[in-house]
Amino acid sequence: MPIDSAVTPHLPELVRFRHEMHQHPELMYDLPETSKRVAAALRAAGADEVHEGLGKTGVVAVIRGKKNGAGRSIGLRADMDALPVREITGKPYASKNEGRMHACGHDGHTTMLLGAAMGLADTRDFDGTVNLIFQPAEEGGAGADAMIQDGLFKRFPVNEVYGMHNRPGLPLGQFALRPGSMMASADTFTIELDGVGGHAAQPHTTTDTMPVMAALIQALQTIVARNVDPIQSAVVSVTMVHGGDAFNVIPPVVKLCGTVRTLDESVRDLVEARLHTLAGGIASAFGAKARVAYHRSYPVLVNHAENTEFAARAAEAVVGAGQVDRNLPPTMGSEDFAFMLKAVPGAYINIGNGDSAGIHHPDYDFNDEAIAWGASYWMSLARGRLPLKA
Repeated sequence: MPIDSAVTPHLPELVRFRHEMHQHPELMYDLPETSKRVAAALRAAGADEVHEGLGKTGVVAVIRGKKNGAGRSIGLRADMDALPVREITGKPYASKNEGRMHACGHDGHTTMLLGAAMGLADTRDFDGTVNLIFQPAEEGGAGADAMIQDGLFKRFPVNEVYGMHNRPGLPLGQFALRPGSMMASADTFTIELDGVGGHAAQPHTTTDTMPVMAALIQALQTIVARNVDPIQSAVVSVTMVHGGDAFNVIPPVVKLCGTVRTLDESVRDLVEARLHTLAGGIASAFGAKARVAYHRSYPVLVNHAENTEFAARAAEAVVGAGQVDRNLPPTMGSEDFAFMLKAVPGAYINIGNGDSAGIHHPDYDFNDEAIAWGASYWMSLARGRLPLKA
């Protein structure tokens, strides 16, 4: 199937934009140059309105079709932030900001949505309003939620919202998605075990926090093995342990940190409750105390069934029916677009990045050839959801 004719003339400019963005990665909400560059490109593209500073450094562009569409509008979202990773690609456009790189392809996501903005502003061949959402702080900062709390959907109301992410290993020109739970929630926990420290040669005079820690780490794995329905999915991982400063001193405090991932909110509730129970019970059994801090971060990303089908059809209109997988297996990775899908019906889709290094790897690079497919998908989706009436 052909690339959208409204996108094709802009491809050289889009590739240049992506490379320049790749050279100047910025992190989390600290996106002064990125946001400025995106806003300027949107104004040059002919967007009707460009708003900056939403959710600290987010940008929203408004493009109206040939008719008002009785107030119907859709939201299309891309993320803009990079990662604290040192790039090793050796590309001529590699990062110039030491220790930072676009290792997840957000430079490509931004560029694909900018390409759609150019095409939609050129053609106006839809009936309604398209709100293009360029979001900060997807990488752990919950930028989607920050934009919502800052009035995103009140200032720019939408009937539906859609997101897209590149997928290494999925061939170029292919898309993949699924209805229902597609990506996991992401929670973190810290458990501080308080005992009584002392000389390592006299453990009987102490309440040793080390065996409490060892028992608790093992017990936490029983939450998934013995409390969660085997048909459900959950991950409990202890990823940090801090305790002790000397060979001959039993530490009075040991701290455990980790993450919890689930694909169902009820399972999320269960895991959190059991974690509190196990920490308190095991610490008490050893004569120690446990203090648990549990932080809920990104919720489960749930694609709405009807909107998932709309997205799949829009992708098929670009690449053909055989190139769209409607049954992508869910992943225990997380994505803060889940906040937007909790607020507004919509869907999230993956686009093929071809045979590249995995995301978050220092040798990863977004594939420029995906830009045309992604921008064409966005335009197909906008036209399909806001069709011109005869």
